[in-house]
Amino acid sequence: MTVSSADKKIPNRWFVVAGSLLMQLSLGAIYTWSLFNQPLVDTFGWSPGDTVFTFSLTLAFFSVAVIVAGRIQDRVGPRKVAIAGGILTGTGVAMASFATSIYTLYLTYGVLAGLGIGAAYVTPLATCSKWFPDKRGMVTGLILAALGVGGMLFKPIILYFIENAGVSQAFLYLGIMYGSLLLIGSMALIAPPEGYTPEGWEPAPAQGKGTALSIRNYTTLQAMATPQFYMLVIWMFFGVSAGLMVISVAAGMGRDMVGLTLREAGNAVVTISLFNAFGRLAWGWISDHYGRKFSLTGIFTLFSLSMFYMALVPMGYVGFLMATCIVGVSFGGLAAMMPTLTAEWFGLGNIGNNYGAVFIFYGLAALVAPGFAIAIGFEKALLVAGCACVGGVFLVLFAKPPTGVGTD
Repeated sequence: MTVSSADKKIPNRWFVVAGSLLMQLSLGAIYTWSLFNQPLVDTFGWSPGDTVFTFSLTLAFFSVAVIVAGRIQDRVGPRKVAIAGGILTGTGVAMASFATSIYTLYLTYGVLAGLGIGAAYVTPLATCSKWFPDKRGMVTGLILAALGVGGMLFKPIILYFIENAGVSQAFLYLGIMYGSLLLIGSMALIAPPEGYTPEGWEPAPAQGKGTALSIRNYTTLQAMATPQFYMLVIWMFFGVSAGLMVISVAAGMGRDMVGLTLREAGNAVVTISLFNAFGRLAWGWISDHYGRKFSLTGIFTLFSLSMFYMALVPMGYVGFLMATCIVGVSFGGLAAMMPTLTAEWFGLGNIGNNYGAVFIFYGLAALVAPGFAIAIGFEKALLVAGCACVGGVFLVLFAKPPTGVGTD
């Protein structure tokens, strides 16, 4: 039996979207880490590699929390998990203001805030997906886009706090701000009644290219026994590594490779955030109309071109910002494509566990890529990433769904 919005008084589902957008905008500030690297080096004398590892830890624990929180929210509800995520995020970032040791920074901003961000991130996506079976693609794209826009909105705020109060006090103010916004947004996260359907809506067969779902639901072990699972893992690791290699140290790249000021180089945070949001929307639409293979080819081709350009071509301010735009749109496209392909290749029945197994390699890439870029130098790291992304393009040529799945 289904419950429609006309059957009884239920909350306006767009109220849930509003709260979700507020949460995702706040969480998008995670991608502004490059603004903190140099101020931390200047203030405490830590090495660039040590400071950027904080960002790696944040994303690694973010990926762990996404997997765990996604399962917990089905039992206790999205609001409780989102509240816990908001408290952990705000507390972790605020407590980073007391860090005088790099290991304290790792524990606060890396571990605590990372766990909180992951818990808060997964709840709006899952909740809105249940409220909008008729507009799932549009709403999911809108929420993912808000995550990208968040970095753009918070960049001037972060720079203002750093320049006027110092990097430590900036963490305190930002922690209070992030935590408050996340808690406000979490109040809107209410799961729909069981069997809910929007008034006047009936499920219809999927249309468009590249939308066929698996006719069987693979368990995680069954998925891992297929070559397609390892294709997803490689694409995830190569693409995320290339993206985070730039995102994590974008401001440093702008200063060291182009000679920009911190504020000028910080504009790369804006371009990456904006085009990250655009990429999540655009590549979702492109893949629905032209196929998943076409889209993956485009994403990894753009990744490789941007890596080679930044490594080999002398850049000015405009060229640097253009390159970061391409990185942002490719990173956003990858974020939209991976869960979609996981669902289509291995079914919806175990999508949480199956995508969680793939998403682990997001965290692994976060641990490896930023430190790798610092250790061997930006130019060499970009060349390695460019070659890896060329390998991703060639892998697409051999990609086909598992047995029993429609093709695009």
